[in-house]
Amino acid sequence: MVHLLSEFGAYYQRPEKLRHPLIFYYGHTATFFINKLILAKIVNERINARFESLFAVGVDEMSWDDLNDTHYDWPTVEEVREYRRQVKTLMVDLIKTLDFSMPIEWDSPMWPVVMGIEHERIHLETSSVLIRQLDLLYLHPGDQWPACKDVGPAPQNTLIEVSGGTVRRNKTKQTDLYGWDNEYGLEHQEVPSFKASQYLVSNGEFLAFVNDGGYSESRWWLDEGKAWRDYTQAEHPTFWRKTDTGFVYRTLLSEIPLPEDWPVDVNYHEAKAFCHWLSNKTGKQIRLPSEHEWLRLRDESGLDATRYYASANINLSDCASSVPVTRYQHGQFFDVIGNVWQWTETPIYPLEGFEVHPLYDDFTTLTFDNKHNLIKGGSWISTGNEATRDSRYAFRRHFFQHAGFRYVESDFDVKVSDPDYESDTQISQYCEFHYGQTYFGVPNFPKRCAEVCLEFTQDLPRNKALDLGCAVGRVAFELSPHFKHVDALDFSARFIKTAIAMQENKQLQYTLIDEGELTSFHLQRLSALGLGEAGANIHFMQGDACNLKPQYTGYDLIFMGNLLDRVYSPRKLLETVTERLNTGGILVVSSPFTWLTDYTERDEWLGGYKEDTGETLSSTDALENQLKAHFVPLAEPFDIPFVIRETKRKFQHSLSECRVFQKKG
Repeated sequence: MVHLLSEFGAYYQRPEKLRHPLIFYYGHTATFFINKLILAKIVNERINARFESLFAVGVDEMSWDDLNDTHYDWPTVEEVREYRRQVKTLMVDLIKTLDFSMPIEWDSPMWPVVMGIEHERIHLETSSVLIRQLDLLYLHPGDQWPACKDVGPAPQNTLIEVSGGTVRRNKTKQTDLYGWDNEYGLEHQEVPSFKASQYLVSNGEFLAFVNDGGYSESRWWLDEGKAWRDYTQAEHPTFWRKTDTGFVYRTLLSEIPLPEDWPVDVNYHEAKAFCHWLSNKTGKQIRLPSEHEWLRLRDESGLDATRYYASANINLSDCASSVPVTRYQHGQFFDVIGNVWQWTETPIYPLEGFEVHPLYDDFTTLTFDNKHNLIKGGSWISTGNEATRDSRYAFRRHFFQHAGFRYVESDFDVKVSDPDYESDTQISQYCEFHYGQTYFGVPNFPKRCAEVCLEFTQDLPRNKALDLGCAVGRVAFELSPHFKHVDALDFSARFIKTAIAMQENKQLQYTLIDEGELTSFHLQRLSALGLGEAGANIHFMQGDACNLKPQYTGYDLIFMGNLLDRVYSPRKLLETVTERLNTGGILVVSSPFTWLTDYTERDEWLGGYKEDTGETLSSTDALENQLKAHFVPLAEPFDIPFVIRETKRKFQHSLSECRVFQKKG
């Protein structure tokens, strides 16, 4: 990146308004290593806690008009560069000294290191897309990233038969190559025969659609695509620019006359509209391929099942740009892999046997929403895992990548699975715990906790509240009608995804285990809980409770439900909430004090042991001792019972001790 950007000011530009500026990504890949290694308990100390919070979480915008105007106090480029040097030193030393054995599998201590390397490869590519959208004034062309010099007329595309057959996937944790969680699992799928375009759709072939008024003709566009087109006022692909003498094309670092024989770069909506237009022109059933059809085409092309070849515009093996679609032949087809990614009709879904990796639980689960379509094949800058047959990357349909498409002719309709129910066991249990029925006469725990919060704040300001460790969100919804603004944070991206789903859809669907393989389906609506109008003022976000971002401050109420004994540093957590609570504000803490070294190292426990004097230190006393300098207790400790359903005949019954404190003036 240093050799591409001509000045430090470039790092703070936002060429894509739905993404962070480039300075974020410069820091993000380094902080990823530290955050994952701390989570894996391989390193114990942070290098820079502020950076490791600020650069922790990127953006997956919900829609093309979901502009993120949040203010961030970004550090200088030199500060981030120095931080990267420190991380590199740590990583090199760690690789030399870490005790591990081959092969490296996903429970190996070396796995988070490999994960970080592959994560950095992804951001090499995504950052290159942002650089491609930067004003040329900020770029230094140089000769280290040369664009292709060969251009010519677009070839005549033809449809070639692909025989039907079985697509098989069976990637296991013992496979030689690294994989992200969504790649592992079993699948056998019969694919009917179809025809596929010999070449990727070129700029020249797509130009016919543009010149025929394709962007202004609404009948070619699906409703979602039409809304995107109308909002952006798009009239041609993003990387084209119209001039008095025709279109010019944006490469990574320059503009050139439109290379008609290079592949077009478009999002799913544009590719889909083109297919509808071509269907009308030809009278054939033209659409994008499904993921299974792309896999079938790849298998039939003779490419190796798991690796990629140098005989493709991939892995930066040719140019720092696309090349003519006629350059790399794979069987009867060209660019089965490489040049640009290829959009498919298939929203990403979990394979049979899917598991989240405990170190990165939000890599894929947030995309199981029918809104993220798979792209296949890799681009000219795709490296490592990205370029393999098994890779499964999915983006929102309005997203821009170095992505284009090829089309297929088929009478077979692509069936899209309905993911609108939650079957993850832990998430489903918490959906029932928060929104489902009560058991054995024990009242709903989150609702009861919210009642306590409201009872002790009834005569106090109610501007901002923080639900820390919010899980799937019930307390936040209960507080929502009574506070002007509610922040709700949880470390688990899966919990936050579920809470946001309830916020957006006003309902949740999930399955619960009854016995063995038998499950039951459940639907819960906010309206049935008297919360139909709640939630608009809640801001759900993934976050580390012990390392919050600076903007989480100024609260009149902070609630921590069953969180204290599930963080790596309870004392750090209590210091954090003390700083972020207004004078006179209320702190409500509930905890069953089930200290476990799986979550909290023994020397970090807040009570629950005998001191050196031999005296017993209870968590109740330790909590009060920790807070007494800044808080006064408003009530004696009291228990709130709760029940979590595991199966139809197995339940957890626990008592959570509740404490209420007020911050001193």
